[in-house]
Amino acid sequence: MHGYFMSKKISSQFEKECPICGGKIWGRGQKVLIEGAKITVCQSCAQYGVKIKNVPSAVNKVKQNYAKAKSSAKKKAYNRQIDGGLEIVADYVSKIRNARNSRGLNQDQFAQKLNEKPSLLRRIEAGKVEPTIKLAKKIEQVYGITLVKKVDEIEPSTTQNKYMKKSSSSSLGDIAIVKRRKK
Repeated sequence: MHGYFMSKKISSQFEKECPICGGKIWGRGQKVLIEGAKITVCQSCAQYGVKIKNVPSAVNKVKQNYAKAKSSAKKKAYNRQIDGGLEIVADYVSKIRNARNSRGLNQDQFAQKLNEKPSLLRRIEAGKVEPTIKLAKKIEQVYGITLVKKVDEIEPSTTQNKYMKKSSSSSLGDIAIVKRRKK
């Protein structure tokens, strides 16, 4: 009889939250394609998308693993860095290039003054890598340009929409109004 009921800890592992309605997904849920996004939803929300059949092939797995490794490297380079309410300005590339050119320095001399690797500064000037907050502050200090700005935090509205659920976490259904699909 003791093994008949699952403990709360074990049963919570199997319960997931539906990203559309916020309800519990019992079992595996339904994998559907909604507006180009592949998501797992509850049975009642599965009607809003196209059901996806799982037919994994060896070639697709290799492609997925390659794409995953490739995209994770890019994400590190392009990640918007927010540190204590600060972020890098959008036109940092032109500001850095103009500061270097106005002083008549080449990229190696520019890097040497900052005590940084020339290859890093080349990638920053090419727009391939965003400087860290620390490096941006160093460039600001040495060359007198503005690269860091304060981030304005936007407070979410506290008014409850009739489509929103009352729990603390939000779901996709809280943000978007789901349209009925024509049959």
